[in-house]
Amino acid sequence: MKKIMAFGIVSLVLLLTACGNSAIEDFSHTDQRGEELSLENLKGTPWLSTFVFTNCTTVCPPMTFNMASIQEELAAQGIDQYKIVAFSVDPAVDDPEVLNDYLKKFNVPDESKWHLLTGYSQDYIAEYAKDNFKSFVKNDPSSDQVVHGTSFYLMDKNGEVANNYDGYGDVPVEEIVEDLKELLDESE
Repeated sequence: MKKIMAFGIVSLVLLLTACGNSAIEDFSHTDQRGEELSLENLKGTPWLSTFVFTNCTTVCPPMTFNMASIQEELAAQGIDQYKIVAFSVDPAVDDPEVLNDYLKKFNVPDESKWHLLTGYSQDYIAEYAKDNFKSFVKNDPSSDQVVHGTSFYLMDKNGEVANNYDGYGDVPVEEIVEDLKELLDESE
């Protein structure tokens, strides 16, 4: 009986550990301003992350608009200690100039908070998305489009995924803002 109980406790601990935050792998990529951004640069600050590409004809424009709406709400509440990081899933097309032009199409309240990243291969970002965000990235062989996940990820100050949300349809803006506030309160 004691062996069964010990096994149950060990199993529960392993399950709870697996459900906790997961740290992402280090990265260093070029943003839309031609500047390098790394996970190390983001340490100490919570950030929102997603995956987009500039010639997307479906989900990316609404997702970028939705992220800008989250930023509007953060600004309205006086919250300014965060970053927004979007990994391009079409890095062969999305160079810094293209990413910069893309971001200008959206009415973002504070462009300095945004980092649209490129400077890697598509194979790299497909693996990185899968391994670190449990998301998918795959070329559509019949078009110039890339199929990818539509989640927004809230990252804590240590570069761990604190939560994820729908970034396309029913975006929980208030929940994201409240969760970000909690992360900021924890870091004080």
